[in-house]
Amino acid sequence: MVIIQSYALAVFLLFIGMLAWGSWPNTLKLANKDWKFQLFYWDYAVGVLLFALGMALTLGSHGEGGRGFAADLAQASSNCLWLAFMGGVVFNVFNLLLVSALDIAGIAVAFPIGVGIASALGTVVNYMTEPKGNPVLLFIGVGAIVLAVLLCALAYKRMPSQGQKSSTKGIVLSLASGIFGSFFFNLVAKSMGAIGPDPAHANLVAGALEVGKLSPYTAVVLFGAGLVASNFVFNSLLMRKPFSGEPIPFGDYFSKGDLKQHAIGILGGLIWCIGMSFSILTSRAAGAAISYALVQSCTMIAAIWGVFIWKEFKNAPPGTNKLIAMMFVAYFVGIAFLIMAK
Repeated sequence: MVIIQSYALAVFLLFIGMLAWGSWPNTLKLANKDWKFQLFYWDYAVGVLLFALGMALTLGSHGEGGRGFAADLAQASSNCLWLAFMGGVVFNVFNLLLVSALDIAGIAVAFPIGVGIASALGTVVNYMTEPKGNPVLLFIGVGAIVLAVLLCALAYKRMPSQGQKSSTKGIVLSLASGIFGSFFFNLVAKSMGAIGPDPAHANLVAGALEVGKLSPYTAVVLFGAGLVASNFVFNSLLMRKPFSGEPIPFGDYFSKGDLKQHAIGILGGLIWCIGMSFSILTSRAAGAAISYALVQSCTMIAAIWGVFIWKEFKNAPPGTNKLIAMMFVAYFVGIAFLIMAK
């Protein structure tokens, strides 16, 4: 399999992953207005698994190091398989709660609470599991990015169209999503083994994988399987009993969705899985905490799409541009500290 060992290459791939995680929501904007996010989500989940399988059968099965996908899957312990699978389940809960919170409370409430908690708490969780990088620089970077997210929220609150849509239900959903979002990456990281040479595993020669654990490629496939499988439980429940609006009949997936609609959903999943795959592939070279924190900066990428492409702030009141400028400054300062942390 192809192994990422260079920190410079890892940072480059993490930037691509950050772009992917911040850009996939644009596929939702391309869908028809009557195409509910629950319907979109079925195709999105399939797209995630398809990309993961594609990576595992190509880069994960060819190269000089490690094990091929089939061999890696066959030798893995049930505990590691379960950890990666549960990572997909936990992520699905996080993502569905976050999207539901957006629908109720709006982006000004849901994103700062949900993504902010997931980013800050998740970085702490990942660092405690694998303490790689300078902790002072790492957490200064995380703090700057959280500040950028809060400035983004203040800018959105000034928009007349955003309104005062927040409610207790929306805030509770945002809080819950942030907590779940803090743990899914760590579960997948725990399922993966060390790659030689590794100081903690002197018996591993260069390019060798720890026995019984998963390669990064196999881990992402199990993650995608957990996402798709749990979707039949969580998304089905969300269609029958949505947090807002009327129940959505399962027949709408076939009667209201054409080939283009389904293709857009799959594309959204493919784009998101680029971010997940690259963050997992680079977690050994950069450290799980740095990989997670850097890719979680995707909130600002989404803000860039909103400001410069979708022109969401063109009718903003005076003073909003200052908040947006401060947001981008804090964001880039945070990125710089995260990179310098190792």
